[in-house]
Amino acid sequence: MESFVDIYERACQRKGGRELLGSLLSEPLSSVQLARLSDDVWLEEFTRKIFQSGFYWSVINAKWSGFREVFWDFSVEKLLYMSPEMYEQRAQDERIVRNYKKVQSIANNCLMIHELAIEHGSFSELVAHWPEDNIIELWSLLKKQGSRLGGNTGAYALRAVGKDTFILSRDVEAYLRAHEVISGGLHSQKSLRAAQAFFNELRSQSGYSLQTLSQLVAYSVGDNLVGVSS
Repeated sequence: MESFVDIYERACQRKGGRELLGSLLSEPLSSVQLARLSDDVWLEEFTRKIFQSGFYWSVINAKWSGFREVFWDFSVEKLLYMSPEMYEQRAQDERIVRNYKKVQSIANNCLMIHELAIEHGSFSELVAHWPEDNIIELWSLLKKQGSRLGGNTGAYALRAVGKDTFILSRDVEAYLRAHEVISGGLHSQKSLRAAQAFFNELRSQSGYSLQTLSQLVAYSVGDNLVGVSS
């Protein structure tokens, strides 16, 4: 296994130095900041990432004001009372990207968030205090209890809102395979546990967040555009 220093130095060389690399890195929110978020934020971001999956993100983002109008600003409290017939009707609304199966995921994920909020005080509290050294189990929870949140979808949503997580992007996957950290299916339990252990070790060496480490690994490989985020 390469050390953190090896990965960091190569990323610096490929991105034009420490200063330029630093400008490309980002940090997650703190647990306090996460716990303060409305649960509606999670439902909105889960929905955004589900619709972006397999589609041009720019198209989804351009229509997002329409999504917010159609689905009541993703209010969990309000959407709990939306009937299946209403969801079916809204799936045909021209203000959104019309995909009935993905629209159905809103109802399912709304219920998931509501049920977990009852158990943990709020969904945001659950996410905020989930241990980062076992973030793959949070991914698993979203996949099992949510709808269409498997693969990278759940992880990308967590990252977008501010939860510290690594991402198994193409560049990160390429690195992990090249260095024989993982083999076989990317999202097999064996591969996920190996990836988690790898990032936990880098975190112990550096003190950096999983988010920053994931970005550093990605910037240390793949297509290199100096000073450009990937």
